Amino acid sequence: MNVESFNLDHRAVAAPYLRLADRKQLPAGDVIVKYDVRFAQPNVDHLEMPVIHSLEHLFAEKSREHSDRVIDFSPMGCQTGFYLILQGEHTVEDVAELVGETLADVADATEVPAANEVQCGWGANHTLEGAQQAALVFLARREEWLTVFADGSTEA
Repeated sequence: MNVESFNLDHRAVAAPYLRLADRKQLPAGDVIVKYDVRFAQPNVDHLEMPVIHSLEHLFAEKSREHSDRVIDFSPMGCQTGFYLILQGEHTVEDVAELVGETLADVADATEVPAANEVQCGWGANHTLEGAQQAALVFLARREEWLTVFADGSTEA
C-alpha cells in the first residue's frame, strides 16, 4: 500500500513507542522525517479527542522551544498517537530527547495554548488535565519508547 502505516502490523506493536515511520528527500535535497509517537496500544486503547486536541496544541507550541526543526505534530485518526514531522536527519534518541523535554513542559503547563474561539476551530474541546495525565503516563514509560514491537525488536 502507498501509506507507510497501512503496511505496519498494528497487532505486533507495543505502545508506547517512538518509531521512524518515513524519510523523504525533497528535490532540492532537504530531508524530512516522520516519527510515529504512539501513546496507546492500537485496537486496545485510545486517547479521547479533547486530550488529543490539547496535546496537539501543547506539543506544537512547546516543542518549538526545544527545536527549530519541528514542522508538524499531527494526531492520528485512530486516536492512538501522533506523527511528529521534522526537518533534517535525527536519531531516534534525539527525537526521544525532544519528546521527553516537550512532554515535561506539557506536564508543567498552566494552560492550553490557543484554546479559544479566535485561534482554534473548536476552542471548547480541550482538557489541560487530560493532556497532562497522558503526558505523565507516556513519560513514566520512557524506558519502553525505543522498543516498537511486542517481541522486543525495533524493526519489523
